[in-house]
Amino acid sequence: MHDAAFWPTVDKHLIRYGGAFTPRIIERASGSYVYDSDGNAILDFTSGQMSSVLGHCHPEVAATVAASMTGLDHLFSGMLSRPVVEFARALSDTLPSGLDKVMLLSTGAESNEAALKIAKLYTGKYEIVSFDRSWHGMTSGAAAATYSAGRKGYGPSIPGNFTLPTPNAYRSIFRTESGEHDWRTELDYGFDLIDQQSTGSLAACIVEPIVSSGGLIDLPVGYLTALKAKCLERDMLLIADEAQTGLGRTGTMYAFERDGAVPDILTLSKTLGAGLPVAAVVTSERIESRCHERGFLFFTTHVSDPLAAAVAGTVLNIVLRDDLVSRASAAGKRLRDHLLELQSRHEVIGDVRGRGLFCGIELVADRATKAPADQLGQAVTDACLSHGLHMNIVQLPGMGGIFRLAPPLTISDADLDRGMDILDTALTETT
Repeated sequence: MHDAAFWPTVDKHLIRYGGAFTPRIIERASGSYVYDSDGNAILDFTSGQMSSVLGHCHPEVAATVAASMTGLDHLFSGMLSRPVVEFARALSDTLPSGLDKVMLLSTGAESNEAALKIAKLYTGKYEIVSFDRSWHGMTSGAAAATYSAGRKGYGPSIPGNFTLPTPNAYRSIFRTESGEHDWRTELDYGFDLIDQQSTGSLAACIVEPIVSSGGLIDLPVGYLTALKAKCLERDMLLIADEAQTGLGRTGTMYAFERDGAVPDILTLSKTLGAGLPVAAVVTSERIESRCHERGFLFFTTHVSDPLAAAVAGTVLNIVLRDDLVSRASAAGKRLRDHLLELQSRHEVIGDVRGRGLFCGIELVADRATKAPADQLGQAVTDACLSHGLHMNIVQLPGMGGIFRLAPPLTISDADLDRGMDILDTALTETT
C-alpha cells in the first residue's frame, strides 16, 4: 500500500479504540528502535506497549517462535506439552514458596479475569477492591475493577466493586503536620469506607505495585505490606497485577519483592511475552486445590498453548541468564539521575517517580499549584517524536502531562543518554 493511501484507508476501515494513532507508518523494529516508512529510526521508550523487555525482535525469541511454528504451535486445550510444564516449573522457581501453581494464558485482562474468578470461588465471596486510578483490562471482570477510564456509556458493571484512594504521594490530600504523604491514614480511611459499603462479602483486592495508566504512581515503601494486613483481617486475597512490573523492569524480579509482601495470586502478561501475547496466573497449592474441588472453569482456546509457553520460557531464561534484573537496576539509576537533572533545569517537571526502568515524570503549569499541563504534554510528545524519540503520555483527562518511560531492559547507556538529550531538547523547544 502506498503511503498516500495508508491514512485514508485507516479512516475508512479501522475502528478507533483509544487515543489518536501516532502519525507514522511503522515498517519494522529492532532492539530499542522502530523504523517508519521514511526510514527514520525512532528510539522506543515505551517498549512497544510496555512489553518488549528484551527489545524488539530479539533473535532468540524469533528462533523460538520459528521452531514452535514448525514443530508444536497449538493444541486442544485439554492436552499438555513439555514447554508448558517446563515453563511452569521455571517460573515458580523464581517466586517465593507458596506461589507454585501456574496457568498459562494470552493477555493481561485474561489473567486478571482468571485471578478474580479464582478469588471469588476460593473465598465464596464476590466483592473486589481496586485503586481509583486502576487499569486491569477491558474484559468484564477486569473492567469492573478498572477506574481510570472506560466506565461510562456501557451500562452496569459487575456488582460488588469498590475503590481505594490511589496513594499518590505528589497529589494526595492526606498529609502529616510536616507535609509528608500520610499514606497510612489514607489506607485506613479507604478501608473504613469499604467496610461501610460492603455486604460482608469481600473476596479480594487487586493492585498494581506501580499504578501505570493511572499516572505511574509507585506505591509507598511499606504500603503493600499494610495492604496485605488489611486483606488478612477481612479474609480477602491480595492479587498483584504485575503485567508491566514483572520480570525485572523495576530492578527486582517482581515489584512486590521490595516490600516482602507476597500476594496470594500473581498475574503476569506484557513483559512475560516480551512483546508477544503471553500471560500467566500464579497462586498457591492451597488455593488451587480448593478451586479445583469447587469446579474452577477457565477453559479457553489458547490456555496452555505450547507456542506461548516456549516464548515465555525463552524470555524467562534470557532475563535470568543475562542478569537483566541488575541491568534494570543500574540503568534505572542512570535514567532517574538524568530525570532529576532535567527537573533541576526545567520548571515544568513537577515530579519524578518510579523504579528501575519504569519511571514517570509529571509536567505542571506551575510547581506551586501543581496545575496539570495536558497540552504541554502533547507538545512535548510531538517534539520528541520529531527528533526520533517515542514517549508515552497517559492519555486520560487531567493526566496528559504525565509520561511513562519504559525502555527495554537491554537498552544501551548510549541510547538511554540519547533519549534524555532528546527529551531535554523537546522541553526546551516547547517551553
